[in-house]
Amino acid sequence: MSRGRKFLAARVLETAQNLISAERIKGKGVGTLPNRMKAIQAIPPSEILTRPYPIQHTQPKASRRPKNLFRPTKITYPEDRLRADFFRDHPWELARPKMVLELDGKDARYRDWSQGLRQPGMKLSGESVVQRQLWLMQVGNMSKRAAYDQARKEFYDLRQSEEIENRIAIEEARMVGAYFGKSDLQVGMEIEDQQYDAWKKWAANEIAQIEGDRNAAYANILDEPDVEEDEAVAP
Repeated sequence: MSRGRKFLAARVLETAQNLISAERIKGKGVGTLPNRMKAIQAIPPSEILTRPYPIQHTQPKASRRPKNLFRPTKITYPEDRLRADFFRDHPWELARPKMVLELDGKDARYRDWSQGLRQPGMKLSGESVVQRQLWLMQVGNMSKRAAYDQARKEFYDLRQSEEIENRIAIEEARMVGAYFGKSDLQVGMEIEDQQYDAWKKWAANEIAQIEGDRNAAYANILDEPDVEEDEAVAP
């Protein structure tokens, strides 16, 4: 068995063409390739035997030792750290519904973060704070902490305004006979209570079963005859 380099995969297109010419495999006519071979013809295998050095998205440090040279480097964006900081401080914002639908993939070009957090076609969310903070840092020349505080203050004011508007709208609707039913919090608490009651019932049955098995085992021990006494009484 040869241990040299294998070039069969690189010559797969040439091999297929030769087989078709020799009528070993069928094509759509003389000298034509099957559909599966057209992809290989359009994108042939690489003829370079050495692995290419991946693009470096960040300038490596001079003191860093070469490591994983042929592994693609991790792509990072300035917003990544800002986003992690915000949602670490505001974990409940992750529970709010998100709109992930885009029209043409260029929605970011329609935003003007110099005008604040309110943007056309975009719901107020943690991403608004991240983009506003990034603009204050890059264009407003503010520090990360100062930009974060400014963006959070604007966010809290707008979120409070939204909650007041929603509460007033609900009160006005109820004044004219509207009925909204139970809130999400009430429904969640009822489901949690049902699960808790089911668990209590299951736990009580388990405890009763364990106690019953323990009492039965103890009763069997007391009912067992004393072998030594029986042998002594026997004539």
